[in-house]
Amino acid sequence: MIEFNLIHATQILKRTPEIVDLWLRDLPEKWIQNNEGGDSWCPFDIIGHYIHGEKTDWIPRLEIILRENGPKNFEPFDRFAQFENSKGKSISDLLDEFRALRVASLARLERLSLQDDQLNLKGIHPEFGEVSLRNLLASWVVHDLAHFGQISRVMAKQYKGEVGPWINYMSVLK
Repeated sequence: MIEFNLIHATQILKRTPEIVDLWLRDLPEKWIQNNEGGDSWCPFDIIGHYIHGEKTDWIPRLEIILRENGPKNFEPFDRFAQFENSKGKSISDLLDEFRALRVASLARLERLSLQDDQLNLKGIHPEFGEVSLRNLLASWVVHDLAHFGQISRVMAKQYKGEVGPWINYMSVLK
């Protein structure tokens, strides 16, 4: 386990749009639109979710924590807003929008020139209660990485019936 480091965190955050772009752009719709069944998300939904987070979660909540006056309460995050917000868009549209928003988010973060003592400032999450800026920023990184795993799992399961006996060695399919 490693201790949170803002420089290292931003290195991950900066790469996320590049990684998902290389991974998903120009793939057939079957790879982009299929999910694991039920209410699960497909890669298209996940990119829409990343976009909604850029607009309403990470930087807006960071700014709530940093403001000097007023309440420190976060607005609830709609984890399903992407279903409406992504309608009529292509995966290329979403990837381009995500990249632009992430670049802007990281530029905003850099302009703030956060100091270590600021990472301990607190905000109020609607579900968890008091959280620190450090918690928020670390969660942003882990959120990106968690969705890499989700995209990988969803895509791998598209071939679950095709791998034959190798399924025993494919933990992602279990």
